[in-house]
Amino acid sequence: MPFAHTAEAVRAWVHGWSASRGAAEPVPSAWGFTIDVGLHGHVMRHVLHSADEATVHEITKRSTAPGVWLKAFVPPEALEPWLAPGWHLAGGPGHLMAASLPVTRGRATGPLPGGYRMTTWTREGVTRALVRSADGAFAARGQIAVTGRTSVVDQVETDPAHQRRGLGRLVMHALTEAAAEQGATAGVLGATPEGRALYEAMGWRVLAPLTSVLRGPDRADT
Repeated sequence: MPFAHTAEAVRAWVHGWSASRGAAEPVPSAWGFTIDVGLHGHVMRHVLHSADEATVHEITKRSTAPGVWLKAFVPPEALEPWLAPGWHLAGGPGHLMAASLPVTRGRATGPLPGGYRMTTWTREGVTRALVRSADGAFAARGQIAVTGRTSVVDQVETDPAHQRRGLGRLVMHALTEAAAEQGATAGVLGATPEGRALYEAMGWRVLAPLTSVLRGPDRADT
């Protein structure tokens, strides 16, 4: 495992995610971090490296504005009963995953299939990869932010019309190789259940469940 403990991986994920998204510098606290994001529907987020009922209830009770997110590394069924009114589960269950870089398992070989082409570029420590089809249409993408010796993979997606062609794997290899070339020796990411299968096949390991909740209208009132 490239991290001594899960809390270390959470810290790397928080700082790398903030760099990837151009968000404010994370503000640390006893229970985790707060990040100003500044988007409609995602104004800010709290990330708890250790969650318990009293802490979660206090934070969610105090945060009453819409567009505030909270991330915790516990299963959804554990987190949901701790929420204050007006909060609800969002985004489905997830996983915090990590790997040592460079990742060598399942290494992609050969050119992109079927006329696809990939473009990569790096600005301010964030490398992006974009895959387009032969006619120039969007096919897949992803990005990775390097913060010292660690890196965070972010926003990896493949258009449904272009899935099952190995594009996600090729994007992941391009990103992690770019991060390794910049000196990163560890990677961390937040994965969906669908993404988990790909990442595990490439040598990534699940560290903890990752659950997201959002402050919005109370669903009993909608």
